[in-house]
Amino acid sequence: MEHKIIVFLPAHNEEASIGEVIKQIPRQVDRYHVEVLVIDDGSRDGTVAVARAAGADHIVSFESNRGLGAAVREALHVSDKLGAELALMIDADNEYPASYIPQLLAPIIANQADYTMGSRFSGPRHNMRIHRRIGNYMFTVLQSVLLRRWITDGQSGMRGFSRAAMRDAEIIHDYNYAQVLTINLLRKGYRLVEVPIPYQIRTKGQSFISFRKYFKHVIPAIWKEYRRPLNQQTQWKEALERE
Repeated sequence: MEHKIIVFLPAHNEEASIGEVIKQIPRQVDRYHVEVLVIDDGSRDGTVAVARAAGADHIVSFESNRGLGAAVREALHVSDKLGAELALMIDADNEYPASYIPQLLAPIIANQADYTMGSRFSGPRHNMRIHRRIGNYMFTVLQSVLLRRWITDGQSGMRGFSRAAMRDAEIIHDYNYAQVLTINLLRKGYRLVEVPIPYQIRTKGQSFISFRKYFKHVIPAIWKEYRRPLNQQTQWKEALERE
């Protein structure tokens, strides 16, 4: 049986950068063959064509823009269906280093973690805007308080998953995934390791993040996820899969 990693990229109107990211993804990590999955979140530009030309192995397209949370939820589900033993998410905007994919997956391969996040605040970062730093810090501190453990980069767009974490992960809202996913997995007992990575600000395309909108959607979702009993989490996931 082939050992497989799925590297997935949620993408909405990222034709300017997604091709470069895909070309940088290593196609072999340790004993694992790597395949690339793109979740096209209702793009209206050439994202799909560029991704296909760059070598994406699998592309799933939404008819309309559902949100980053919905895209990541679908990516984890499809990765499992494709038989991935490990999965890794990387943003399509070229802010995160695809060359660090082996480092992100190494703790999972060594059975030291079930879930990894690339930490931009433990490695060199270039020109991160001040409002992004402040927002990241606020939401990361909130996660750390709720989980009673220090996290350095709670909004990282580069994350690795064991097969168990991939299958068990739940994302309860469509707008975003970052905080609720970490709270969900750590409350279930999955082991998290943060891996230092370099970071550079995007030079092409436009971020979807509006601080006011982000705050409005994410804070209620964090609280809902934190307060939700674990048995309700399982019931929610089963109901979602029946839809």
